[in-house]
Amino acid sequence: MTKSLKIGQILYTNVLPVYFYFEQERFEDRIEFIRQVPAQLNAAMAQGEIDLGPISSFSYAEHASEYVALADLSVSAKGRVGSLFLFSKKPIEQLNGSRIALTNTSATTVNLLKIVLHKFYEYEISYVTQEPVLEEMLQEADAALLIGDDAIDAKRRGGDLHVYDLGELWHQFTGYSMTFAIWAVRKAVLAEHGSLLADVHASFLASKEKTRQHTGPLIDYVLAHFGGDREEWTRYFQGLQHDFGDEQRIGLEYYYRCAAELGLLPVPATVDIWQAGGRQTNTTLTR
Repeated sequence: MTKSLKIGQILYTNVLPVYFYFEQERFEDRIEFIRQVPAQLNAAMAQGEIDLGPISSFSYAEHASEYVALADLSVSAKGRVGSLFLFSKKPIEQLNGSRIALTNTSATTVNLLKIVLHKFYEYEISYVTQEPVLEEMLQEADAALLIGDDAIDAKRRGGDLHVYDLGELWHQFTGYSMTFAIWAVRKAVLAEHGSLLADVHASFLASKEKTRQHTGPLIDYVLAHFGGDREEWTRYFQGLQHDFGDEQRIGLEYYYRCAAELGLLPVPATVDIWQAGGRQTNTTLTR
């Protein structure tokens, strides 16, 4: 009997539009959802414990020879994201030489922060990685990076810290969109699950489009489970992009090039796209 397709799901609200109307009952025991934070999903995909799902864009680059990306699915933003924040005791202009605590749940945003501070601000920074608890992170650090719902909760609590949106900083310096996660599939499972994968991909795309057309039920769900207010969540989801077209690709490839320039990646990655009926290989950037 063919094993089920193991599908990852990030434990953050930013991926909900792709899953909210997903018709899981259609697939009975043919699929299994595994819900984890990004860093855990990255490791599970790399170890072959998950067949497909949203992983950090940086992790995709690290394993580009083993993965392909599902067409037209991502977590991206052009400017403000609303869930990727640097919380700082002092203005960012005064952070040179500082110590910054990084969440242990991220890969893409951690390296995005390093690109912003080292390439664009030309700062020297020391880093420590910790559990995503803001108060503990700031005990011995000048600033702390949080992502996802941890960041949203910390921002909601307020305080007198300086707060910087990483998507906004990236767009300020580059003018580009930034893609934080892409739906990847391990090449090793394509032959076995090609037909099922096409159906799953179509269901993801349908959920994304239905959520775009009917946001009310999604907002109601998030309010009931995560608190906040309707205007806050409506603005948040309106600021996110779940497509992956040329605009998102260009921004992500520039991010990969910046990462390679800083030695965070050995070379810029090629994003290889899978879609039902065939694969499309994209042009490799060179340094």
